[in-house]
Amino acid sequence: MIEPSLALQATIGNALAADPAVIALVDPDNIRGGSMRPEDFPCILMGGGHTEFLGHASGSQYVARVSCDLHVWALEDGADTAKAVGFAVMNALKEAPAAEGFSIDEFALPSVAWMRDPDPKQSYCHGVMTVEAVMRWSV
Repeated sequence: MIEPSLALQATIGNALAADPAVIALVDPDNIRGGSMRPEDFPCILMGGGHTEFLGHASGSQYVARVSCDLHVWALEDGADTAKAVGFAVMNALKEAPAAEGFSIDEFALPSVAWMRDPDPKQSYCHGVMTVEAVMRWSV
């Protein structure tokens, strides 16, 4: 398995790109990893991973609490679009996505915050959704 936060991001990205409600609003090419301001809208960028190793489980498995941020971007005149994308993401991730190479023991979307772009010359709507998971894997 790759680093846990990257593995979680890839799993979430695949789940979102396969969800009909999400791709009705966001082109699957605009669902990707990255932390820079996007060029194509609307989009979902995944970044800001954090991994806290919790120790070992039976069978010499590793266990970690992993979080990552999903950034939903849309043009300000599409603030409703951004929130619709966020709602579609929340529905798609009500349960842990199917994982390959690791197990997800706990999964939650504990927070979402919506804001305008801090640059007054820009007209973006930006939402940040935090995803948390407890993951378990073997080497």
